[in-house]
This record gives sequence, structure tokens and C-alpha cells, in this order.
Amino acid sequence: MRKACILGLVLFGSVSFIARGDIIPTLSSVTGSSPNFTWNYSANVTVDETINTGDFFTIYDFGTIAPGSNTQPTGWTFSQALVGPTPSLVLPTDNASILNLTWTYNGAAPITGSAALGIFSVITSTDQLKVGQFTAEATRSSGPNAGTKVDNIGTISVPVPESSSLLPIIGVCIAAALSRLVRRQHA
Repeated sequence: MRKACILGLVLFGSVSFIARGDIIPTLSSVTGSSPNFTWNYSANVTVDETINTGDFFTIYDFGTIAPGSNTQPTGWTFSQALVGPTPSLVLPTDNASILNLTWTYNGAAPITGSAALGIFSVITSTDQLKVGQFTAEATRSSGPNAGTKVDNIGTISVPVPESSSLLPIIGVCIAAALSRLVRRQHA
């Protein structure tokens, strides 16, 4: 009896795993030298999912990029925003003062999974990385929920914020230290 129960749980878990479909971006490489580092992300759509016009993925809290440095496969459009866009069924951590990168599919023909979507790149001034988050939204391609949106979230490498974004914090620390020094001199 116990063996049958365990076998049933394993079977249920594997069916649930197989039925899941996602867009998964992954950092492929960081190339170049200071001050121009190209961050290359490869993206894939998994089985049981289709990329339709309007489906997208967002890399959160990426930071500043060189203007016009984005490249993407044909049929994809690049955008930046301080907040989102975020699929409705996930809740990522999103710092409203650091830019997010989003690629949205606008091609005419759907892309059916399992498929490589290509390389998505931008240029930034650092090659230092930290762990960030991504989200994505695509469309279920089969089963009783075919045609419904599928949202996913995961971790991905992003640049460490540039020192220019730390200047306000450094400025406050310097001002506090100077204020304390002035007070000591007057006392």
C-alpha cells in the first residue's frame, strides 16, 4: 500500500512537472572591456507553451544601459521602465529606482515550445554581477487550459548598480560626517 502511494505521488509530480511551460532567460556571457560590457542573455520557451504577439519577459533591476545598445532577434521589441511590466500571477522584487529591461514579442507567427528564442543583449559599464529576478508571460499551447496565459518567475544574473546610483547615499554619509565635524569644532 505504501509503495503504491509513493509511486502515485512520483507519477503525479512528474506529470505536473512535464505540463509546466515557461520562458526562461539565462545569462550566456558578459563580454567586452571597460566601459562597454555586453550582457548576452539566451532565452528559451519550454514545452507546452507558445509565444504569441504581446507575450514578454522582464529582467528586473538591471540598471543603466548605453542608449540604443539593445539587440534582439527579429520579431522582438525592447523597452525599459522603472516599474514592471509584470505578469499578473507573479510578484517579483522590483526596486522603483532601478531600470528594468523588457522584451516583447510582436512577430506574426507564434513560436511553439520547446524552442530557443535567441540572444538578447545590452551594453552597460560594468561586468560585476549579482542575483536578480525575471518574470515572463506566454500562452499555454495544449490541454484543457490551452490559450490561457502562463506566468513564471525566477532568478537571473544582473549588473551590480553603478557607483553613480550610489552617489546620493555617499553624499548623505559625507554630509553627516561634515556636520558632525563642524559641531565638534564649535563645541
